[in-house]
Amino acid sequence: MNFDKYITSNLSEFKEKLSSVAERLGVTPNQLLSVMFIESNINPKALNSYTNAVGLIQFMPSTAKSLGTSTNDLFYMSNVQQLDYVEKYLKPYKGKMSNMYDLYFAIFFPVAIGKPDNYVLKTSNISASKIASQNPAYDINKDQQITVAEVKQAINKRIK
Repeated sequence: MNFDKYITSNLSEFKEKLSSVAERLGVTPNQLLSVMFIESNINPKALNSYTNAVGLIQFMPSTAKSLGTSTNDLFYMSNVQQLDYVEKYLKPYKGKMSNMYDLYFAIFFPVAIGKPDNYVLKTSNISASKIASQNPAYDINKDQQITVAEVKQAINKRIK
């Protein structure tokens, strides 16, 4: 998929920095663009009013704070500037992101990185049904739980 039409500013600078970030993380630029497209349509100003997540990979307020910034600061950064925080967030997963799905799970649900397709997304603190209710687009069969396979299916449909 050609993502250039979604990069509305700093195209050459953004793509150059994206390539460097992707190389340092051990992923391809296209994989990184794919997950940013899924999360925000590659829009650094994308804002989820329900969760207050913002930016290229939809940084949650607590995540932004842990990275030494805020969602407000991220909102006012350019796409090029946000790439520093994308890299900082993903760096702990370097070597674990063997494909685009693992890269996406590093952002969406890190516990699921490398898990089999039948793995149900849940934690000891968050039930499968709560995750499904908050992410209905991924609960494809509407059984109140999301599997790795369902996320992959939704990603494939979105990326085409």
